[in-house]
Amino acid sequence: MIPVTKPYLPDRKTLDKYLDGIYEREWLTNNGQLVQELTARLEEYLGVENLLLVANGTLALQIAYRALGVSGFEYQEQPEAITTPFTFIATASSLKWDGVQPVFADIDPNTWCIDPDNIEKAVTSNTKAIVPVHVFGNACDVDAIDEIARRHQLKVIYDASHAFGVKYKGKSLLEHGDAATLSFHATKLFHTGEGGAIVFKRKEDLERAKKMINFGITGPEKIEELGINAKMNEIQAAMGLSVLGEMHENLAAREAIFNQYKKGIEERLTFQSIKERVSYNYSYFPVLFRSENEVLEVMRRLGKIDVLSRRYFKPSMEEVDCLLSDYQNPISKNISSRILCLPIYSGLTSTEVNHIVNTVMSVTS
Repeated sequence: MIPVTKPYLPDRKTLDKYLDGIYEREWLTNNGQLVQELTARLEEYLGVENLLLVANGTLALQIAYRALGVSGFEYQEQPEAITTPFTFIATASSLKWDGVQPVFADIDPNTWCIDPDNIEKAVTSNTKAIVPVHVFGNACDVDAIDEIARRHQLKVIYDASHAFGVKYKGKSLLEHGDAATLSFHATKLFHTGEGGAIVFKRKEDLERAKKMINFGITGPEKIEELGINAKMNEIQAAMGLSVLGEMHENLAAREAIFNQYKKGIEERLTFQSIKERVSYNYSYFPVLFRSENEVLEVMRRLGKIDVLSRRYFKPSMEEVDCLLSDYQNPISKNISSRILCLPIYSGLTSTEVNHIVNTVMSVTS
């Protein structure tokens, strides 16, 4: 069986050394030595400041909303946040869960990221934030979005779950917005098994968030903030440090697979248009087919040779009943019906990629 993705497992000897240290110190959580080390190494690797590690990517979003005053109970009317309908459910459900109504603005048909023109049209007196997504690691139009936010005095929280290590104009894409969140789920390019992080623009927001992830506790008998338990633990950090040490090999393998796929099928199918001056990280290989029927037939034929693919993202978020959306997003809905992610992970062989390419081509010929 070839899965659509597979966790990158680092060298066991490296991981065991970190685990041995945990056993020696007998310190498993609450800002331990490995969490501190991973924080410092990630800031250096990514070229950012004010990075906060958390237990998972969804909590990263929720803590960012709280720390920046987007969610909470101080508003007389329900706050709104403008976001994309073409995303994983956590982007929108984390808003709804925290009492913020997601307002969906349709996407650009080429980049698949939220269209700034549609953001502008969706701003109301209840809008508190914009929550764009760097879809599949492709950069949003950050310059236009930041300008809209400045003009309307809105917070910007980028869901950068797919954008680990991505640079725009030579600098980390994570520098844009008031905060950018990362997911370190097991299937991500960089992972800690489960985990996540927030990169804040301002130090004071980081310091407030640090209190929030530990129940608001700031001392043995002192609680200053309404908080929750969102801390990363030492075992997660051990996995992250081990994976981080092998990022070069992981990236090189993914890039080779990505390029082999593209060479094999680019003449007949449509790919995401990557924003200029963006360094891509090859986290996913999404393909846009001519029709939904074509997608379903490709999935059927791949299934016959034990290859899993995924309709990612499907459905478009305005179609999810519990999100209570009144908005129509025809571009997102159309792309959602025709998109398919093919397997990509370190360890996938050239022969396996060729089998997948040939199967796809047998449908699209």
